[in-house]
Amino acid sequence: MAKKEEKELTVEERLKTLYHLQTILSEVDRIKTLRGELPLEVQDLEDEIAGLQTRVTNFAEEIAALNGDIKQQAAMRDQAIADIDRYTQQQDNVRNNREYDYLTKEIEYQHLNIELAEKKMNEAARKIDAIQAEIDHAQEILDDHKHVLADKKSELSEIVSETKQDEEKLREQAKKLEGKIDARLLTAFKRIRKNARNGLGVVYVQRNACGGCFNRIPAQRQMEIKMHKKIIVCEYCGRILIDPALAGVSEADAKNE
Repeated sequence: MAKKEEKELTVEERLKTLYHLQTILSEVDRIKTLRGELPLEVQDLEDEIAGLQTRVTNFAEEIAALNGDIKQQAAMRDQAIADIDRYTQQQDNVRNNREYDYLTKEIEYQHLNIELAEKKMNEAARKIDAIQAEIDHAQEILDDHKHVLADKKSELSEIVSETKQDEEKLREQAKKLEGKIDARLLTAFKRIRKNARNGLGVVYVQRNACGGCFNRIPAQRQMEIKMHKKIIVCEYCGRILIDPALAGVSEADAKNE
């Protein structure tokens, strides 16, 4: 039965319904504009925070690995020191110069091992300092982003709570109106809205021109629009054109806009 009633709508009624739907959807768009770029800004901040947290985690793993290297080099240095003590004691009990020279070379070799181990330990310590500076910098940015994110989430939540009920009512009204419009016309209307910069799919004639792109409409075309006999679109922008009277606007007001 509902489909039969839709088919019985005259062109004028269809145009009125479309324009009413347009005004409701424009109000929904206004609510979205009120929210502005906040949802996108929140998402961007969340992505940046996740990236920074990953970076800090990776830095921490690098420091842990470097500390492991330092520990390993410290153990090698301590072993070399112990070997030097042992070789030095053995020198007191050598039987000939050959054994003494051998122990002397071993002591020199262990001194080199100590120098190398300490060099590697110092290099690792410098790397840790540099990485820690990166962590501190990243953490500073991270903390700042978290504060900004909290503020933006609070702002967004406040706006959403203020407008959610209104938006839901408008969407319910729009859904009911969409049920009165045949699918083909509704699809065309939505396509036009999607492609229109200001989201207007239906506009009325203003100052003898299209209310969307403001290109002049020939007099004969305007007469056809006023007759409400068929759906007429602007040949320049493709928007559906209606008589100002259908939009509740007097011709005098339309000419002055």
